[in-house]
Amino acid sequence: MPPENLEIFQAGLLRLTRALPGMRHVGAAYLYRGDDVARIARLDRIARDAGLGILASNDVLYHAPKRRPLQDVMTCIREGVTIDKAGFLLEANAERYLKPPSEMCRLFARWPHAIAATRAVADDIEFSLDDLKYEYPHEIEAQGRTAQQELERLTWEGAKGRYPGGMPDHIPALIEKEFALIRKKKIARYFLTVYDIVRFAREEAKPPILCQGRGSAANSAVCFCLGVTAVDPNEHDVLFERFLSEERDEPPDIDVDFEHERREEVIQYMYGKYGRDRAGLCATVIHYRPRSAIREVGKAMGLSEDVTSKLASMVWGSFEADVRDERVEEAGMDLSDPYLRRVITLAREMTGMPRHLSQHVGGFILTERPLTQMVPIGNGAMPERSFIEWDKDDIDALGIFKVDILALGMLTCIAKCFDLLRGHYDADYELASVPADDAPTYDMLCAGDSLGVFQVESRAQMAMLPKLRPRVFYDLVIEVAIVRPGPIQGDMVHPFLRRRQRLEGVSYPAPGPEHPQDELLRILGRTLGVPIFQEQAMKIAIDAAKFSPAEANELRKAMATFRSRGTIEKLQQKMVGRMVERGYDPDFAERCFNQIKGFGEYGFPESHAASFAKLVYVSSWMKCHYPAAFACALLNSQPMGFYAPAQIVRDAVEHGVEVRGVDVDFSEWDCTLEPCADGFALRLGMRQVDGMRQEAALRIVAARDMPFGDVADLKERAKLDRGTVRRLAAADGMRNMGIDRRQALWQAQALKDAPDLPMFAHAEARDEGAEPVVVLPAMPKAEHVVADYQTLRLSLKAHPISFFRDSLRRQGFSCSEDLPGMWHGQKVSLAGLVLVRQKPGSAKGVCFITLEDEAGVANLVIWPKLFDHYRRVIMASRLLVVHGRVQSDGRVIHVVADRLENRTDRLDTLGDEKVPATTVRGDHPTHPIPGQVSPRKHPRDVRVIPKSRDFH
Repeated sequence: MPPENLEIFQAGLLRLTRALPGMRHVGAAYLYRGDDVARIARLDRIARDAGLGILASNDVLYHAPKRRPLQDVMTCIREGVTIDKAGFLLEANAERYLKPPSEMCRLFARWPHAIAATRAVADDIEFSLDDLKYEYPHEIEAQGRTAQQELERLTWEGAKGRYPGGMPDHIPALIEKEFALIRKKKIARYFLTVYDIVRFAREEAKPPILCQGRGSAANSAVCFCLGVTAVDPNEHDVLFERFLSEERDEPPDIDVDFEHERREEVIQYMYGKYGRDRAGLCATVIHYRPRSAIREVGKAMGLSEDVTSKLASMVWGSFEADVRDERVEEAGMDLSDPYLRRVITLAREMTGMPRHLSQHVGGFILTERPLTQMVPIGNGAMPERSFIEWDKDDIDALGIFKVDILALGMLTCIAKCFDLLRGHYDADYELASVPADDAPTYDMLCAGDSLGVFQVESRAQMAMLPKLRPRVFYDLVIEVAIVRPGPIQGDMVHPFLRRRQRLEGVSYPAPGPEHPQDELLRILGRTLGVPIFQEQAMKIAIDAAKFSPAEANELRKAMATFRSRGTIEKLQQKMVGRMVERGYDPDFAERCFNQIKGFGEYGFPESHAASFAKLVYVSSWMKCHYPAAFACALLNSQPMGFYAPAQIVRDAVEHGVEVRGVDVDFSEWDCTLEPCADGFALRLGMRQVDGMRQEAALRIVAARDMPFGDVADLKERAKLDRGTVRRLAAADGMRNMGIDRRQALWQAQALKDAPDLPMFAHAEARDEGAEPVVVLPAMPKAEHVVADYQTLRLSLKAHPISFFRDSLRRQGFSCSEDLPGMWHGQKVSLAGLVLVRQKPGSAKGVCFITLEDEAGVANLVIWPKLFDHYRRVIMASRLLVVHGRVQSDGRVIHVVADRLENRTDRLDTLGDEKVPATTVRGDHPTHPIPGQVSPRKHPRDVRVIPKSRDFH
């Protein structure tokens, strides 16, 4: 240590001792730079002079020397440099690992007091997380009444509004039962806090914010009367108790979903009510996944961007937990290169490691005392947001008050649809007032017609609906929960469907003769003897395996998160063994536990399923009876759900909705409804135009006191820049002016954002005179369709595949509408656009693809071996050709693929037609525009048989 550094260190140490009078030691570590003995001796002397001692440390960065390369890479990632330029940023050796006590004693043999100090400090640490004292906030209590009294008052008042004709006989007893449990657990303030949040959203927010509660207690009679949930316990027999409620010293779980576009208003209300010193969002740890690990390790190791992108593109989402060698070879990389092999090895080691601490999606922590007395807090990236630095799972383990303020896109959609119904149909509805048990709605769901509907719009759910055939609300509760990893991995789906379809009788597993034969009837009676829900699996462990409250609570915690898989498997022998000992069939016991392991990946309790089922029913009812309003609300709530605007529009057309294109004379920012002969047509809004800004759209609407005359008039009156005008022209949004896309683009090209200087303007006018009018031939329909997809991501003119249909027919290809007439096992060839690729973790490697052509969609099944063979084709294709076999059970049709081809190149040929321009005098083009109507009329979707293109 140079003299000048020594002096600086001594001065700094003196300042620290004055500022921290309780400080007793200075850490000392071997750095392996050749001067460790002399350096530590000087440090010991300086510490003694300051009245301190040294403490033996190793300044650990990793647990074993072999992790040193990974630590170097992480240093490069943090510092933003490549490994070859990191230099002295990296450690000189691999010694900063956890050394055994014997090695530390050997290193510090000259200073035994340093080892003794380390031991003494470790022994003096007595802190336990149990020492943290948490207290609910008290603001929620009413003056002169306890929290319990206030809760009971609000509940009985709410019951009068929920049951204006009088409460059913059993409801008061149910409410009193829930009150008794709430009183015993002393959690009335929890319910009052949730009620206050919902009250703000519905009464103080302008306009009101649609919300819906869910969770273990959200579907209780108390929460229904408080308005937290719309699930009526009188109509739907949903459990209030999570079976361990009595044993758990924590409040029940209630999540509240809000419109995703307005949740921030609720968050700021929470901060305003409790203060940012006592309210904060909890954190969540973000871990490296294969793609992010490849990209960041590759960049740190100096690989080029195209190489890392190619490697990352071969990883399928987050379902692949490793960077497999065959994926690297598929990317065209040579694994015999030792440097590339090192990069892949490091990426594998990085996968699963914490990357950064992020804000939880909505878990709010509220305390009576300042948060800083328990946990560090920080400012979020968004303005006016604070968060605590503990993970959400830590919060649960500590029993700290947390209420989830979550965002749900479907609530935004439903709220906007309710507004449209009030404004256009004079129909005023709320979640709880939508007519129940509507037969046409259930008919639609039984047909698998659920695109855009909440929770049941995936291909797996669409395939399940015709098999389960829901007819009552509880069927929807099961539908929501059954297509989940738990029931699938527990092999509970097929037994339930066979019993549902009366292909086998309903029976209930029973133990040996010395035990009650009907102990599972109460648990499994409503699900035909098959466990479907998380609560059922836990209740089986309690009743059939005789788990104690402590064991059941351990099981609950293991089910709480997928990261506890290691914990949950330790319980397998205990649960299965006990059930077998009591006489249960070993296969049933094993399947029950496999279901619990599936819930470890993604748990879905009945209480959550019931709340979601309510939104399933409401959104289905809207789609069935008001398809135009529902499609309009869906488009105005994007992004959300599985499907892009093109599929939403297509589905609306198939349900009889007239859809009108974007037009500057008629469109608003949002999609709107316009009167038509059959009711209301859907007018696409300017939000559908790629790159369009809402401010510009609002200026167009404000300037629209009369129709726009031409492109220049639009620019001038709406104060638009040249780029915005070009976007609208490219989107074919000026049809009502009498000009099509090509002509509008030509006129927009001549516009300028700033006028010429006077001297140049006069010179130009003198030299060139008036600019001639250039009239261009009409754009071919295929080119229109390409431009539509480029600017709007959809086309009302035609589907790209329709241009190839004649060629495809000649080659023996079928259309999606031909599939219902084919027999099981028939060979078929299809071509279409790839809408959705799914490879669920519970599907055992099976890939599902939704393919769209001009007539509809086809559902493809790709078995794991075929997926591995055609992996590059599947991941890269936008236009996919499949040769396979029809699989049909009379209700659901799939195509099982045998061979796949990537024909995306054919899409590039659609817009290849070149047409010359002509220069003539006049105001309008002399060539007809496909689908043109007279000015100032609503353009309609004119279906013209497109000119066929060759698909060879």
